[in-house]
Amino acid sequence: MKKGKATIIGIVVLLLLLSVIPLACTTEGNKVAVISLTGSIQGGGGSALLFGGSVITPQLVRSQLKRAREDSAVKAVVLQVESPGGIVAACQEIVNEIEQLGKPVVVSMGTMAASGGYFISANVDKIVALPGTLTGSIGVISQVPNLSGLYEKLGIDMEVFTGGKYKDMYAGHREMTLEEREVMQEMTDLFYDQFVRVVAEGRGLSEERVRELATGQLYIGEQAKQLGLVDELGGLQTAIDAAAELAGIKDPNVEYYRSEAPSLLSSLLELSWDKVQTLIRASSLGAEGVLLLEMLNSPYPEPAYR
Repeated sequence: MKKGKATIIGIVVLLLLLSVIPLACTTEGNKVAVISLTGSIQGGGGSALLFGGSVITPQLVRSQLKRAREDSAVKAVVLQVESPGGIVAACQEIVNEIEQLGKPVVVSMGTMAASGGYFISANVDKIVALPGTLTGSIGVISQVPNLSGLYEKLGIDMEVFTGGKYKDMYAGHREMTLEEREVMQEMTDLFYDQFVRVVAEGRGLSEERVRELATGQLYIGEQAKQLGLVDELGGLQTAIDAAAELAGIKDPNVEYYRSEAPSLLSSLLELSWDKVQTLIRASSLGAEGVLLLEMLNSPYPEPAYR
């Protein structure tokens, strides 16, 4: 009899353990990762410690998403986007990284997620914006400075030798010809078309409809929802709830990923010698000299979604 009671008690205890342990494991394993993406979008290392402001780079996004992808407990990701946009290629690389995550992704827009900030958001599973978020600004801008007046002011007479019809069109030492303007506009139009296709695919809209919206103008969150550019109005918690729902989980543990700010020493070590020389000269050259040096070091335009 005693043996029978002991067996029954053992079974009851085992059933209780089996009912509690999975619950604990499930709660611990159901995580939503929140990744903050703040600043302009740049290529390369993109450290902004010496130049002011935060930046978003493909490298940053890649490392944060890799962490979320490799953590089996993370079932969904929320991207907190606060960005006016940035360099076209960097925006496109970030979109590629997001598409490779393999888990539900929800964007929570803050004060601004415009142009490139919207570009990197357009193809996620769900977009949540505040009623007053500044978003949209779907378009591209390319700039080629004409520094001929500055050269003249500084007494610089530039002699240019080229091999290639358009090789010096971006150098900024003269006004562009009509033909060169057409070349530049054609390239800009291609970047615009790429933006339109990403939005059309991500939002389930026709390209014709996206072009009607893609005038470069800003929309507030309330307008963007009416136009089909965002899915829901709300804040971060709304986005977390949406991510949990997409992942099929309840009461998720929320883990906030914090990108480690670079130290002054590490930022200095990452600088190229050319950049160090530019910084040293900046104090004596003034704004005009720094602008000229930047143009000489990087003579090509940087088309941007901003």
